[in-house]
Amino acid sequence: MKADRGLPASAVKRAVLNRGFLVFCLAATSLAVVILAVLIISITVKGLPWIVDGAAVKATFYGTSADAGSWKQWIRWEFFTEYASRKAKSAGILAPLLGSIWAVAICAIVALPLGVGTAIYLEEFAPKNRVTRYIETNIRNLSGVPSIVYGILGLTAFARMFGVFGRDSNFVIGTPEDWYYIHFPFGQSVLTGGLTLMLVILPIIIISSQEAFRSVPKSMREASLAMGATKWQTVWNITQPAALPMILTGAILAISRAVGEAAPLLVLGVPLFITSKPENLMSDFTVLPFQIFNWAGRPQDDFRELAAAAIIVLLIVLLSFNAIAVLIRQRLHRPLT
Repeated sequence: MKADRGLPASAVKRAVLNRGFLVFCLAATSLAVVILAVLIISITVKGLPWIVDGAAVKATFYGTSADAGSWKQWIRWEFFTEYASRKAKSAGILAPLLGSIWAVAICAIVALPLGVGTAIYLEEFAPKNRVTRYIETNIRNLSGVPSIVYGILGLTAFARMFGVFGRDSNFVIGTPEDWYYIHFPFGQSVLTGGLTLMLVILPIIIISSQEAFRSVPKSMREASLAMGATKWQTVWNITQPAALPMILTGAILAISRAVGEAAPLLVLGVPLFITSKPENLMSDFTVLPFQIFNWAGRPQDDFRELAAAAIIVLLIVLLSFNAIAVLIRQRLHRPLT
């Protein structure tokens, strides 16, 4: 039996189902985008007055020439230069902002060379056998482990160091006046936080770097080896530069995830309220997600608006990381021919 236009009934049914599924997907996507837009607008309306001085902006655009000022006067710098306070009017994000910078910097410094080096070994030097496949399978499985599990691992391996050192251990490097001061075990320090975040993003960096090296044509390696270059010279001068844009893109996106992580640091016992900034690797610290959680949980409306302002700052940081990743990819991208 034929349907209209000479098409079989089964083909018409498939076309209707395909169109219906497409409409469903568009509706679901549109709903998600609308909800996200409403949340962002709501957060912006509540938090922006704590970051931007509306009176200074109005004076610049609508006031007299004497009232006009530079854009630097539009920003409420005290929000970035003051510590957390029990009074909303004098509260700022200096301590969590610097704590996030310290933790993410430590995370990146350790994770990038370790992750890229592991990817180079697995893709370019390791023999393709059962052991290598087992290692790669476990790395991919680790990328899907909940981040709070890494917090438990960080607590055991870095904060307590498996109990090898006692709490009153005198094994130290440097002095408290030095930024590189280290006390074993690390305890609830910014170094522990950075190394724990490193565990979270390390599998992601390894996997993305492996995919970057796999995208390099095999002919480029063979041509280099045929010219007399060693395996390492081929990797350093040919494979690694060609894969660099994808490596950096994956690394920056992984680091942007570390900026917003809170669960693994919560296991470490990182404080929610702190009025000091990190001075060395053993300093106490807190991060922006913790400060947002602290303010959002308070009943006063002012603190909830402060939480919204901190969310705006965190979103700007995350979007900046993503923009840098796109820019690097576009600038370093070269056709692999």
